[in-house]
Amino acid sequence: MIVALVPDLMDRSRVSAALPAVRFTRDANDCADATVVFVDLARHSDAVATVRAAAPTARIVAFGPHVDDDALARARADGADAVLPRSRFFADVAAAAAGGAGTAAPGA
Repeated sequence: MIVALVPDLMDRSRVSAALPAVRFTRDANDCADATVVFVDLARHSDAVATVRAAAPTARIVAFGPHVDDDALARARADGADAVLPRSRFFADVAAAAAGGAGTAAPGA
């Protein structure tokens, strides 16, 4: 199951267009049954550690503005499996979920 902490409606439509079965939530603790979790760092920059605790085996894909070095670094330190700038995430959402090429955490 793919769960997304993505509150922006435009971003939600882009994610659900690529992965129709995605479930959206506003609560990082609501990810316990997920196999993949997307975290929008622009709105949930502090959620990665909580998601990791709730879903220790899930693939966590965090994405945010490429200029927000602090949020991207924090997501990596907090346990995200992939940390991507928005442009790379939205270029191929399905590949990000599957761990495809170009989705490894930079600097990892």
